[in-house]
Amino acid sequence: MRQIRRAAIGCAASIALAFSVWVGPAAAAPPAEAFAQLPDFTSPLLSPDGRYVAALQTLEGRIAVVIYEAGKDPVVLPWVEGINVGGIRWLKNDRLAIFVTTGKRVDWDPQNMLRTWARTAVVSPDGSDLVILLNSRDDSSFNVGVASIADVSLDMPDHIFMPFYSLNETNGMFRHDLLQVNVRNGRGALFMKGTRDTREWIMDGQGHVIGRLDLRDKELKETLLVRDGDDWRTISTYDIDKDEGAGVVGLTADGTSLVRYASNGGTYGLVKMDIATGRQSVLFHEPAYDVSQYYTDDWTGRVIGASYIADSEQTVYFDQNWQYLYNGLRKAFPGLTVNAVSVSRDRSKAIVSTIGPQSPPRFYFLDRTAHEATLLAESYPGLKTEDLGPVQPYPYAARDGLPIHAYLTLPPGKSAKNLPMVVMPHGGPEARDSVTFDWWAQFLASRGYAVLQPNFRGSRGYGAAFQKAGHGQWGLKMQDDITDGVKKAIADGIADPKRICIVGASYGGYAALAGAAFTPDLYACAVSVSGISDVGDLLRYDRKKFGSNSAEVADIARRLGSDDPGSDKLAAASPINRVADVKCPVLLMHPKLDTTVPKAQSEDMADALEDAGKTVSYVELPGDDHYLQLGATRLEMLKQLDTFLARYLGN
Repeated sequence: MRQIRRAAIGCAASIALAFSVWVGPAAAAPPAEAFAQLPDFTSPLLSPDGRYVAALQTLEGRIAVVIYEAGKDPVVLPWVEGINVGGIRWLKNDRLAIFVTTGKRVDWDPQNMLRTWARTAVVSPDGSDLVILLNSRDDSSFNVGVASIADVSLDMPDHIFMPFYSLNETNGMFRHDLLQVNVRNGRGALFMKGTRDTREWIMDGQGHVIGRLDLRDKELKETLLVRDGDDWRTISTYDIDKDEGAGVVGLTADGTSLVRYASNGGTYGLVKMDIATGRQSVLFHEPAYDVSQYYTDDWTGRVIGASYIADSEQTVYFDQNWQYLYNGLRKAFPGLTVNAVSVSRDRSKAIVSTIGPQSPPRFYFLDRTAHEATLLAESYPGLKTEDLGPVQPYPYAARDGLPIHAYLTLPPGKSAKNLPMVVMPHGGPEARDSVTFDWWAQFLASRGYAVLQPNFRGSRGYGAAFQKAGHGQWGLKMQDDITDGVKKAIADGIADPKRICIVGASYGGYAALAGAAFTPDLYACAVSVSGISDVGDLLRYDRKKFGSNSAEVADIARRLGSDDPGSDKLAAASPINRVADVKCPVLLMHPKLDTTVPKAQSEDMADALEDAGKTVSYVELPGDDHYLQLGATRLEMLKQLDTFLARYLGN
């Protein structure tokens, strides 16, 4: 067990003296453990009054919640076997929410599927008075997720607001209601009725309902309604296929307009819609890149800023005071991405994060009254700048001329010439990579491999057209984009053409298997973690999980290019149907408790490869889910990967 120690940090005038952060000894060199460990310190949050700091920290390879108070020993909330901590949030000055997940099967599910269940626990800062919100309701067992909070309303000392699927005793149907929940005893009372189509509630930060979003299954049309006295008024309906839905993210600072995430036919930005008139205008738009994140005031929920990723993150605040703070932080930490991740209600105290491609996340306590910033913690104390490889943009054109943004990480101290290479497509597939710290890519670079991370068509970040260009292109143009990047790296003399491995997780794992099956002469090996081998079976699984007529399945089918699990299109896109063409060794790894991509996807692929006489290894990762939330799982994955690459790339 890591020891909790107290440390005097900074000068006597700073409150950071009393916030001692639990850290472990720094490693002399970066072994696999230094990369695989869960971050030692992450997600720090100030309480509204600035008295407490809560954070997620690593204890015996698991995430624990730690609460600090000036002048006192930290309070560590122990984890429970089988329960994963997904996040924290202050609800009141003296009540902290902890969002937890677990895998569970229930009697009412005719599919008897292992599902990921989410719940919200609330505790006092001293670790006492723990309650599970809404756990005493008879219909709570039908709610897979009870971890969404619509409003904290700080001026109400005992209550928050949460959405909840309530059972209508009259017709036996579920209704998506809004409950007022007591954070002391966990009980909830009906605050406002929704409908079976209601998906989201919009509130103003002060306990008042402003609007709601309704979505009918399979129609992919979202209706935005606002309160009009005691009635509801529809102000707009959105076609998700064309506009990515209403995407309401909050209210403007003055409370007169809703803020939406929308494409406007180009890149995705923020649009404000006047509540009274429905008129729309642009709040923030970057012509070349999508808004990647929006920022809200911790305590009012009002939208105060946005960021986008060119190669690294760029942030703009709409409030001059916030922009002033941000400009000062950028000057204090040049060359790094910096953000105020938590601010007290009076804005006198803040926690600041920094990150860069060769600088793992660090957190600082900022006393704005004393104008002092003191280091709180490092997320990866065993990694130093000299241990990490440089990251650079590596743009290229796909075979049809489409510009592809990619990133190249080089091994520390080595030139970009004739290197063994790992191409590592991201998951999603609607995610993206950028110039930032990546523990997995840096582990590979530390072992002497160049790492290529292409943002193939279908990736987020580059506008609606680029994202939709990936629809129906699994194993086709999306895969060609990856192949074209590898061929460019060979042509540029960066990659040794005989020592290239394709590695990925989730959709990236699919791309790794597709690379081995569809371009068998390109790769010396392939590694898939939680990857998809049979696309049709994945669609069947999702139909069972969400319901065959659900909006979720309609959206998934649209992205796959077919709503028929048995279609020729999905069969042709499935690597399991092309195992005869595979020439390179394949390593398959899959968490046992994965409810996003079932482990049968890897098991069946392993059997098919073995039956075809191919070189294949399958490793089941016990006790973890799709997102590799355990340090032991990450370590096992990296060690298996390290051994496999050393054997087949000869590095």
